[in-house]
Amino acid sequence: MFSTYSVIMLVIGYMAVLFGIAQWVEKRLEGSGNTFKSPWIYALSLAIYHTSWTFYGSVGFAATSGLLFFCIYIGSLISIAFWWSTQRRMVQAKETFHITSIADFISTRYNRSQKIAGVVTLIAIIGVMPYIALQLTAITSSYNLITHEVTASQDWELSGILTTGMMIAFTILFGARRLDPTERHQGMVIALVVECLVKLAAFLAIGIFVTYHLYDGFGDIINRLHEQQLSHVISISGDNGYTIAVTLIVLSFFAVQCLPRQFHMGVVENTDQNHIKTAMWVFPLYIIAINIFVLPIAGAGLLSGYDIAQADYFVLLLPQLAGQNELTLVAFIGGFSAATGMIIVTTMTLSTMVSNHLVLPLIERINLLSAGRAYLLQIRWAVITLILTGSYWFANEFSESHILVAIGLISFVAVFQFAPAMFGGIFWNRGNSAGALIGLAGGALVWFYTMVLPTFVRQGWFDAQLMTEGPLGISLLRPEALMGVEGLPAVTHSLLWSGLANISLYVIGSLIYKPHKNERNLTTEFIYTMQPKSRPHRARPTGLDAYIVLEHKLAEAQSLLSSYLSDDKASSAIHTIAEDLQVLKKAHITIIELVEFHRMVEHTLAGSIGAASAHSTMENSIRYTEREAADLQALYSHIVTELGGQNIVDAEPSVPAQEQGSFGLIEDLQSQIDKLQTRVQKQDRMIQEMEEKLEHRYEEIFRYRLEAQKAQQENKNLQKELEERIRLNM
Repeated sequence: MFSTYSVIMLVIGYMAVLFGIAQWVEKRLEGSGNTFKSPWIYALSLAIYHTSWTFYGSVGFAATSGLLFFCIYIGSLISIAFWWSTQRRMVQAKETFHITSIADFISTRYNRSQKIAGVVTLIAIIGVMPYIALQLTAITSSYNLITHEVTASQDWELSGILTTGMMIAFTILFGARRLDPTERHQGMVIALVVECLVKLAAFLAIGIFVTYHLYDGFGDIINRLHEQQLSHVISISGDNGYTIAVTLIVLSFFAVQCLPRQFHMGVVENTDQNHIKTAMWVFPLYIIAINIFVLPIAGAGLLSGYDIAQADYFVLLLPQLAGQNELTLVAFIGGFSAATGMIIVTTMTLSTMVSNHLVLPLIERINLLSAGRAYLLQIRWAVITLILTGSYWFANEFSESHILVAIGLISFVAVFQFAPAMFGGIFWNRGNSAGALIGLAGGALVWFYTMVLPTFVRQGWFDAQLMTEGPLGISLLRPEALMGVEGLPAVTHSLLWSGLANISLYVIGSLIYKPHKNERNLTTEFIYTMQPKSRPHRARPTGLDAYIVLEHKLAEAQSLLSSYLSDDKASSAIHTIAEDLQVLKKAHITIIELVEFHRMVEHTLAGSIGAASAHSTMENSIRYTEREAADLQALYSHIVTELGGQNIVDAEPSVPAQEQGSFGLIEDLQSQIDKLQTRVQKQDRMIQEMEEKLEHRYEEIFRYRLEAQKAQQENKNLQKELEERIRLNM
């Protein structure tokens, strides 16, 4: 046993070292203006995928279900094999649209919809909170395990609050100390890589100690398991074993890309898409390495006489039983690293999503809250505190309801709801905002009803008859037996029905709804951006007259950015943009340079408040003079003419996403062009009808003339005949 003080000092010292590494990296890069572009750093940072669920929970899962534990990683390995087709596309879209989170990615694909961004954020908050709670549970339980008696391992009164407070402080220090316009945190990434190496080294150290010191290798442990009739550890065991295996493979296939922390590390923090190629073989090796000793540790724990209820913490208990105090501390630090890395990145990412897609839209719509734009950083701190406090409550409330793996599966089914809209948006050009919105909402509701509600029922919050008889006595609506489908594991049942609802609604909604032209144009550009090779575009010498006063535009952009960033960061960002455009020393700029300037300002703003919010803010804040508007119209006409032959989606010309709106102007121009085209078509039809009437009238006149000439000739003949008769009579 260790004293509480010594363990706390060890944790604080360890995190101080990591913070020092992060600070050193950031200061070094800040001075040089460079970025870390190592494929190894990128590949290893993705190992944040392995949390306390892997470090502790995999052993517990293996102790009860044997080889079934590795199915959660088989799906991930299969998914990684397709990364050059999936993750590379996401990185390309991120670079073009300056995407900062998975909510930003999905909403940008679907017409920058704030509603979709909000729904994704809510699903992430509700769905991932149990996963954060799992990490807090692991830290607190392992802390109590090495400082108190095992029976006190669920004491949350002091250790839980202490753990939550430390996680709040660490998350703010590592990921939310300042409002970064790029939402990239390279110092934090390096610190996380160190943590990933520490947890791997710690787990391998425990595994080698157990396998080759306590026992004589893998063969010895396997033989003893057979002798003690514990062979279920080395086979797929348990009820519905193969059904659960398929379920875990499907869930992990999407989770390795759809989890908010994985999207952030794999897409947002990516500095070079070619690093994905390295990650595609380094990351799988890491997955295999950190799981190679799971079965020996699980088997050794059972052979040592420990109760299977303690299996989640065999990693700590075995070296502790052998009197290896130093190794016990190594295991504790490894588990602590696995949990804190996930908490820091996930909470930081969720706070960004909440501030950008839930809080900021309210600030923009309610004038009384407009002052809040200057306090986005403090808002994120508050959100981080709320998320971790809520996770602490969940962990405290449900700490005895599920083993670690079961808690994690609730979150995996939740993040699966992102998959149809996310991958459908990448590969299916007919997917649109209506389908994405109803698919996300429908799938999330079914997930909540079939997986979260039963947890609340077991906790005693709702009547147990809901599970046995269904709402209002409708047995077909029982949460764990929808439509009479019984006998499936809870996670399989929830995945089946929520996935079916999500995918069906997404496809049906996308096929029925006809998106507006603006959305089709953005879809075109989004999909075109993700193509392996961009086709060259010709350009006309349009808008090259430099008459726009640069100083006024700089001041306008400075004022806008200062509402969300500090004055220093706003000034630095504007200076960098002007320098990149090579207009810093110019007094006047062209309309083309102005559009590009505004596009880059929007990208900078998107890093702080998200692409959807940034686009909306630019539309509402940036104005053009009459001459600028006229030049934009001419420029737009040329673009439409040049791109008219490129058919990507619905035979519509591709219009660059940023110019598509020009913050409200070009949407109006597009609308006017549509109206003019409609008018021209109507006029063409009217002219055609008039020509037909005129031709008919000509025919009538011709017939009239023929009849008139005939009548005139007959009159002349009659007159001659009459004159002849008069002459004869005389």
